[in-house]
Amino acid sequence: MTLFRWSICLLAILVYEVTCLKVQYEGDQVLKITPKTSNQAQYMKELTHEWLLDLWKPESSEGINPGREVHVRVPLSHVQLMKEKLQEQQIPFKIMINDVQKLISYATTKHLQRISLETYDYTIYHPMNEIYHWMEEINEKHSDLVTKRYLGHTYEHRPIYYFKVGWPSDKKKKVILMDCGFHAREWVSVAFCQWFVKEILATHKDDPVLTNVLKQVDLYIIPILNIDGYIYTWTKERLWRKNRAIYNETCTGVDLNRNFDAHWCTIGASRDCSSNTFCGSEPASEPETKAMVSLVEKIKSDILGYLTFHSYGQMILLPYGYTTTPSKDHDAMMEAASRAVSKMKEKHNNEYAVGSSCLVINYFDSGSSGDWATEIGIKYSYTFELRDNGTYGFQLPEEQIKPTCEETTTAVMTMFEYFNEKYLENSAVSVTSMKLNVLLSCILCMYYVLTH
Repeated sequence: MTLFRWSICLLAILVYEVTCLKVQYEGDQVLKITPKTSNQAQYMKELTHEWLLDLWKPESSEGINPGREVHVRVPLSHVQLMKEKLQEQQIPFKIMINDVQKLISYATTKHLQRISLETYDYTIYHPMNEIYHWMEEINEKHSDLVTKRYLGHTYEHRPIYYFKVGWPSDKKKKVILMDCGFHAREWVSVAFCQWFVKEILATHKDDPVLTNVLKQVDLYIIPILNIDGYIYTWTKERLWRKNRAIYNETCTGVDLNRNFDAHWCTIGASRDCSSNTFCGSEPASEPETKAMVSLVEKIKSDILGYLTFHSYGQMILLPYGYTTTPSKDHDAMMEAASRAVSKMKEKHNNEYAVGSSCLVINYFDSGSSGDWATEIGIKYSYTFELRDNGTYGFQLPEEQIKPTCEETTTAVMTMFEYFNEKYLENSAVSVTSMKLNVLLSCILCMYYVLTH
């Protein structure tokens, strides 16, 4: 009888953890709202603040403007009233997601055992313990090309690692820095970094451009920066965005991509610690940001490119987010990015926009890592917003991981081709040059003999 009672208690605890401790989204809807006038846009801003609504697009209420789509999650308790208010104000809207909870992944129940590198599935979302294990196995089995390095720690004192990928060299090498997982709920970003590492390891010997790049460039790849927040989306609140810093009893989390020293917290960011775009107490106030800044400061003179991956929106964004003034290398950056989006379209016929952040998104933000990278002298700095355009938003289904990663890998490889062409020594070019020099020498010798 005692065993039976203990079994009932254990079952009750498990049910409680699954049904009570996690934030639930049954009946929540995501609405696509398009204010047509300035008054309607202002009304939406006020409603967003009053009801503390979860804006998916734009990221802050400052970006709500006439004619621009607003994607917003509305809790079940407010859905009907929201629709009535929109109708009263004659603001057009459509239901984008009818029931958010139905799109929440049940993947947490599938990850009960340790898995090997050979059976690792890159087409599903993985919890953090599996990603840690995957990183360790990559480091062990590909030690000729890959080194796992310690970047720093999170607010909750979890280790942040990155991969250094490249062939050993006696010469000083350039660096391309890539990161994923700034925003906790953007799971497809984290999936991409894992996919990309897999692709590098599988193709580097057969791809002459990639082979040449890895001889002269080290790739620094941070598979996930916001580890605390990511774990929180698996265990407590799937749509959590920020890190897990505690500022007071009611305020938790900083938007890490508003925490960099690039016109920090001047526009498109909030000093309100309850906001999704809270910029922190000062630039690089968070240990995750500090760790990244520390690494970059040591190697910034060697960094050729910085690529940061997010979702959603299907865009490749250039600096800046806080001003319409283009960066000094804007034209070169546009050339590389335009090539990339053309190749992406060839892969799955999917359209990606490209251009300066504030112009493409049509609202301003400050403190982003992309702008900061440009301002400290990194020539090529891009923010990738991966799939989709809003059908699923942050709930991108697992069946779209593969095509998303394939087209994004195509874009990155196209940029590598551009870098290889413009900045790296190319063995084929060197051989051709040598042959031309020999031919020219022969011609000069013949001319000398014939004229003397």
